[in-house]
Amino acid sequence: MNAGLRSRLDRISTDDRYLIVPMDHGITLGPVKGLKDLESTVDAITRGGADAVLTHKGTAKRVHPHKNGKGYIVHLNASTVIGPDENDKRLTGSVEEAIRVGADAVSFHINVGSDYEPKQMTQLGELTETAHRFGIPVLAMAYARGPGIDEQDPESLGHAVRLAEELGADVVKTAYSGDAESFRHVVDSTTLPVVIAGGSKGTNRHTVEMVRGTMDAGAAGVSMGRSIFQHDDPEAIARAVSAVIHDDLSAEEALDVAELAPDE
Repeated sequence: MNAGLRSRLDRISTDDRYLIVPMDHGITLGPVKGLKDLESTVDAITRGGADAVLTHKGTAKRVHPHKNGKGYIVHLNASTVIGPDENDKRLTGSVEEAIRVGADAVSFHINVGSDYEPKQMTQLGELTETAHRFGIPVLAMAYARGPGIDEQDPESLGHAVRLAEELGADVVKTAYSGDAESFRHVVDSTTLPVVIAGGSKGTNRHTVEMVRGTMDAGAAGVSMGRSIFQHDDPEAIARAVSAVIHDDLSAEEALDVAELAPDE
């Protein structure tokens, strides 16, 4: 690994542990709670302990003044929930554009098993080659999604994360299989750092217990969006999640540190 790639991975992590908060949902879902006042949300979650935030290129200027020195990732493909097929992620930017808007890394979403897998696979392979020429890390969001696929099946998730490694990604994000025991297979399927998606917002207890299970399985952290940026107190929930990832606290200890009620 060259020095540039290593140094940029360090900007989006702490001691090779990752708390990334993706906020690219403005394209997918629209200006939902937590994204209208993006500036305040970025400030809160980075004060709470997030290592990096992730958006599309157009909102970079709203991110940089408020990220408190933390890392920044630009996402490079997207779709909408009101379009013909949400799995059909289309390119929205390039590595060069991401560099110009101050990104420390780029990310790309691939739905393994979908009708769009072949094109997305080709694009991810090309993206990693381009990014590495500039020393830019690639976060592959590799999901098992398609006809007849269980999106939490550990075998399918293991295939997805291994595909990301084979195509040259540096970090891989995927869905959580539901428990630490089954997720160990996913983590063992690749040598890449594995981070999980958070999905829609649940209770505080559910969120931190999921993170605890992820870390117990040997994962490197989370890339958790709505569970954090749509929380009533984004700073506090980021602090709780950070306490599990970076301080190795239990779920209960993390909630206590963040002064969060478990069932809210």
